[in-house]
Amino acid sequence: MKKLQLFLLALLLWACQAPVNTSSTDLEKRAERVTIIRDDFGIPHIYAATDADAVFGMLYAQCEDDFRRVERNYIWATGRLAELEGEEALYSDLRARLYMTEAEAKAAYEGAPQWLKDLCDAFADGVNYYLETHPEVEPQVLTHYEPWFPMFFSEGSIGGDIERISTQRIQAFYEDQEALAYSEYGDGLLHPDPYDEPKGSNGIAIAPELSESGNALLLINPHTSFYFRPEIHVVSEEGLNAYGAVTWGQFFVYQGFNEKTGWMHTSTRLDFMDEFMETVRESGEGYEYAYGEEWREVEEIPVTLKYSSLGGIQERSFTMYRTHHGPVTHKLDDKWVATKINWDPVNALIQSFTRTKLDNYEAFEEMMDIRTNSSNNTVFADAEGNIAYFHGNFIPKRDTAFDFSRPVDGSDPATDWQGLHTVDESIVIHNPESGWIQNCNSTPFTAAGPFSPRQENYPYYMAPDAENFRGLHAVDLLSQASAVTLDDLIALGYDPYLPAFEYLVPLLLQAYENVGVPQGEISQALNILKDWDYRTSEESVAMSLAHFYGITYNRGIGSPYALIPFNQRDGETLEFEPEEVVSAFEQALEQLKADFGTWNIAWGDINRFQRLSGAIDLAYDDEQESLPIGLASGRWGALASFGASARENTKKLYGSSGNSFVAAVEFGEKVRAKSLLAGGQNSDPDSPHFDDQAQMYADGSFKEVAYYREDVEKRAKETYHPGKR
Repeated sequence: MKKLQLFLLALLLWACQAPVNTSSTDLEKRAERVTIIRDDFGIPHIYAATDADAVFGMLYAQCEDDFRRVERNYIWATGRLAELEGEEALYSDLRARLYMTEAEAKAAYEGAPQWLKDLCDAFADGVNYYLETHPEVEPQVLTHYEPWFPMFFSEGSIGGDIERISTQRIQAFYEDQEALAYSEYGDGLLHPDPYDEPKGSNGIAIAPELSESGNALLLINPHTSFYFRPEIHVVSEEGLNAYGAVTWGQFFVYQGFNEKTGWMHTSTRLDFMDEFMETVRESGEGYEYAYGEEWREVEEIPVTLKYSSLGGIQERSFTMYRTHHGPVTHKLDDKWVATKINWDPVNALIQSFTRTKLDNYEAFEEMMDIRTNSSNNTVFADAEGNIAYFHGNFIPKRDTAFDFSRPVDGSDPATDWQGLHTVDESIVIHNPESGWIQNCNSTPFTAAGPFSPRQENYPYYMAPDAENFRGLHAVDLLSQASAVTLDDLIALGYDPYLPAFEYLVPLLLQAYENVGVPQGEISQALNILKDWDYRTSEESVAMSLAHFYGITYNRGIGSPYALIPFNQRDGETLEFEPEEVVSAFEQALEQLKADFGTWNIAWGDINRFQRLSGAIDLAYDDEQESLPIGLASGRWGALASFGASARENTKKLYGSSGNSFVAAVEFGEKVRAKSLLAGGQNSDPDSPHFDDQAQMYADGSFKEVAYYREDVEKRAKETYHPGKR
């Protein structure tokens, strides 16, 4: 009860404070200090004297390119999505507030170092000035942006930490404290849908001894939802000169490079969040939970959320619960469960912005010791010739006597986190003898070939990552690499070989030998696969057959990843019923015939790129124009991943994730890079930059990055101050 009183007092103090609004005159003066140059692909290059003014221009430019995505990210992050989408989004909002209330976000902002507060102020000013100078743009929920908003959105990865927590379970608990069975986890922490298109990324670093120029190379290859991040370049006279991809609405380049260093994040499978089962009892004024020999007070925090309805905006109030392990998110049997994650927004923002201004490996390693980049691995290269890999960053220390892949007993103090592992204690690879590093959301124990770390040297929770087909593919290619150029690196990243079918096709052929050789069209289709070189292309019929066979195999038999020897436990033997494998193939043939009238169809006639509008939730249409794509799903080992599926009312497969922003970077006396963006920079179909990179995307044709000011000005199509375009 005492904590509740303190919370209400803090809330009252905040309510009594007048909001701080920058005047229109001040915003105009700030805009005059910022120059935006748009190049021939519409990429914004922002120039300013200070970091804060550069951030102002950076946010203004993002809003010009796609205000709705900037807006949507903050509506979601600040816990106000239900005001836009209705009652069904209430538990997304409640999840956001469980981890940070508005009062706590404001307090975090006030407690931040002044330079970071300046950046947060500039963030808010940039968005607000865009809205002021574009009165035709009507905000959907947030009419004024506040400098404390970034405290809610310090995580820039797709499907950030908080999104791993099940809103279904939150709803079940906070509606009536219902306990869901563990197997009903659905969208939860430990059980992602195995049939979803895999999301993740590739990072590859090449040491100077393997490059033709004697310079280090870096492949930046995130696999995200299309249009999840735009391309941007931001420069200040305070040492900022970062180019790359920025998550809409954030004020730091998330994956990219400066003149001296480059960084690529890949989603980690490292265990960095845990569930604690709490033994709770009612007390006179609320609830208590057992901890060792004592009973501790459960923190209770009231919150009122708004949601839209046919009758207008409605409200619903909740009492949120927290223990020292974190917010209570659900219930298992008779136990309340608190889910503990990394939540340190000030230091997370400090780390994310600092990362963009560093000069070498030594400084980068020091920055990594802030240890707030929880959901990512990092592949690194620099102008001094260093290459490196950091597996995870935020790694809680735990007692290995407990299985933290499952909920643990929160009443036992021995299950508590015991601080964080230092960078030196984590899995780090620096300048391996192999001369290369790769991570494709795969195990770190093959990241540098025979010079990779050894699994037995680390606690189990530090690297539960399995091997995948992209990892196998990258290792095979890199093991043969020499005299690599920038274009060679791009070609490596687009190599069409699909190692998954090294396993799946022979398995199918063996299954037919066991059940009897087929006749007719099944025999014809099987012979096409038998003669296939496992390379994808627009013209390949084998690719069409293989994809649909692989999908039906995955749904009916199991994940093909289980076929990889690395993923099999000692002594494990995989047994399959030949009839099941045969059935999967024959189902695939029937689906192809039902959808396209024939199984004998080229992959590019099925696999398509289409962008009909700038809507966040895109619609697709078989009757409208689209481009054939020869790329394939990352699930089969395609490094250049193209995640495509049939949509409502379509038969063709349309890509919506995978290769999005891609860059290949060479570090030397001067940095050089080539890049490619899915579709184009701007979300407006009337913009020349809506789809000016679409055919390039289909062809795998990269553009030269304009990084130095003289090169930017040579390619400049527009030069203006914010508000003066």
